[in-house]
Amino acid sequence: MKQNLFYLHAVSALHCGNGQSAGVIDLPIARERATNLPLVPGSSLRGVLREEFASKGGEDDRKLEKSLFGPRSGSDEAHAGALAIGDAHLLLLPIRALAGIVAYATCPFILRNFSKDAGYPKLAGSDVAIPVPKDTEAIHTKSSVNRLLDKIVLEDLDLVARQESGADSWADAIAKSVFPDDTDAQTDLVQRFLILPDSVFVFLSETATEVRARIAIDEKTGTVKKGALWYEENLPAESVLWGIYALSDARVKDGLKADDLAAKIPASLLLQLGGKAGIGRGLTRFINGGKR
Repeated sequence: MKQNLFYLHAVSALHCGNGQSAGVIDLPIARERATNLPLVPGSSLRGVLREEFASKGGEDDRKLEKSLFGPRSGSDEAHAGALAIGDAHLLLLPIRALAGIVAYATCPFILRNFSKDAGYPKLAGSDVAIPVPKDTEAIHTKSSVNRLLDKIVLEDLDLVARQESGADSWADAIAKSVFPDDTDAQTDLVQRFLILPDSVFVFLSETATEVRARIAIDEKTGTVKKGALWYEENLPAESVLWGIYALSDARVKDGLKADDLAAKIPASLLLQLGGKAGIGRGLTRFINGGKR
């Protein structure tokens, strides 16, 4: 199988729910079971990608859709699609900052998992290790806009600021992957890039997501329905996630080889993921990390 990396960049707030609630938030976002970190399920992404390919409508497009995703339910044919797509894991979380308005934060645990999929020690520099902050530190880049004297203040947390060249290497490599054709966006990401302690990042991933109150209106009275108030959790706009997709040879007659199928997947797509499309949620850039 041919394996490639992909990124998701949230253009607007993103709600991919888990269909259940066990706390005060009525509609929480999906999270990994072991780490409780946010994710976008591969099944959600696969369905949206299928509709994107199907919407083009040409004969070749329909054949490509069938090759990638398999026949639709109800078809007489039965075979798997050539595309296998995994969950998207959180890479960068936007967090409110006292200086610089917002920071794009990650942590050593995430970078280690990310590097296994991306091979980033090679891209960031073969001798570049993952910087590990102390429990009360935040590691920033040389051009950081989030440093205030010797502090980094995120939400209501005060952390000791520490500059380390390794952060610049990782920030630059990630920025070029997520914004390959936008040098201004690359510069902005590098300036706001922070590496936080694992425990601090996990705390913020649970408390610094976006929660919005929603209501339903009674069509007869034009007022709020009784009891129709609920709370929805979202990943904030500018969040970045990564994942892996793999391609095998197509299982249709005269189907394309894996390398040829990979060439058919665009470098970038604008998708609507998750729920709440009618209120502008879920606009997301899909970046094909295997295509440059």
